[in-house]
Amino acid sequence: MSVPTLAADRSVCPPLPVLGRDVRVPLVTGGEVTYAALDYAASAPALQRVWDDVAAYAPYYGSVHRGAGYLSQLSTDLFENSRAEVAAFLGCRPDDQVVFTRSTTDSLNLLAAAVPAGCRVFVFETEHHAALLPWERRADVTVTYLDAPRSPREAVETLERALADREPYGPALVCVTAASNVTGELWPVRELAAAAHAHGARIVLDAAQLAPHHPVDVTELDADWIAFSGHKLYAPFGAGVLAGRPDWLQDAAPYLAGGGATRQVTRDAAGGVAVDWHATAARHEAGSPNVIGAYAIASACKALTEAGFEGLVERERRLIETVRAGLAEVPEVRVLSLFGDDAPRVGVLAFTVDGWNSSHFAAALSAEYGIGVRDGLFCAHPLVRLLLGGTPDAPGECGAPDGGNLNAIRVSFGAGTPDEHVTRFVSAVRGLVRDGARWSYRTVGGRCVPA
Repeated sequence: MSVPTLAADRSVCPPLPVLGRDVRVPLVTGGEVTYAALDYAASAPALQRVWDDVAAYAPYYGSVHRGAGYLSQLSTDLFENSRAEVAAFLGCRPDDQVVFTRSTTDSLNLLAAAVPAGCRVFVFETEHHAALLPWERRADVTVTYLDAPRSPREAVETLERALADREPYGPALVCVTAASNVTGELWPVRELAAAAHAHGARIVLDAAQLAPHHPVDVTELDADWIAFSGHKLYAPFGAGVLAGRPDWLQDAAPYLAGGGATRQVTRDAAGGVAVDWHATAARHEAGSPNVIGAYAIASACKALTEAGFEGLVERERRLIETVRAGLAEVPEVRVLSLFGDDAPRVGVLAFTVDGWNSSHFAAALSAEYGIGVRDGLFCAHPLVRLLLGGTPDAPGECGAPDGGNLNAIRVSFGAGTPDEHVTRFVSAVRGLVRDGARWSYRTVGGRCVPA
């Protein structure tokens, strides 16, 4: 298959430099090869720019918000400037708050703790567990799980019916993915936001898979909140973001109780303590914050903006076309889709291979070709089970004659992926299906590994 020379087109960005791009890994068949990291949907490699920025700051690291010394003042400025950089990247409204968290999961758990008592939460069953599960922890919140739609229009219609039927009329929140972590398909978030607001509800977007691939503008999308993770946005160090409307966050009890979330603590007449909590984002950032993590996210936001999303999106579109066209030439491969083959998507695709256990196939891609993908249910069990047409309970054995397709394989890529990685992947899929594995594998702890 011929692949366009993407860098030669001025409308297309070349791959952005990332850490690990030159890492060599051994093959079980002998020799070694440059590692093809095609598991961006789990954790994307760090941008070289992010790593360099963090390394330059590291000698100046200090405690924020509390110290009078130069390094503390510098770190405080860096932390708050990072908050402003993220707000600009997301197109936040003037009164929106940007709260630094640990991850998308942490962000959505924070919002779940902040929704008003009696709130009705509406969630599609297709969500990642980070968006599907946090709401059940509130006994005073009612959760409605919506069936998986088979088209963007059906998604909007399903939500509209559910919102129209809710009784009594009170606070409501819709939680929806912006891009699926399983199929990569883009959801109609503008239309869903409009439907939510028309029925007096609010909406939070899980943008963990959208933000690394497409520009995200909270104002344009008319989202009330947005959540994403740094480690998927080419920024390591365990930080995430929840950005959006301040009122529910200001009215809720602090997510964590401790220093940094308080303006003043005094003893009260009853012998206890009286606390005056911050009304700003600091209210939910108790403890010493992850300054380096926040700075890494801000650095990644700036790097992606400066690189130009238009070129990044176009280059990724061509990579997607290459992968899809290559997989389409292998009859044994079935690409999973909720909205259909023509649905727009980011660089995330899940598929199965007839006659293969998915763990076995992924293990062979790694051990024999130096390609890292993911297999399983991708922390979206209801969705993957629906797409597979069954209810898988166990992974099956390596090399099972029936293939044991109880899970799926996911390939994902992004701004740092070289052309060669996707062409090698397509070639490896063809080779494994045509010729079989060149090595023997065994099951250890439920996973296939080279024998």
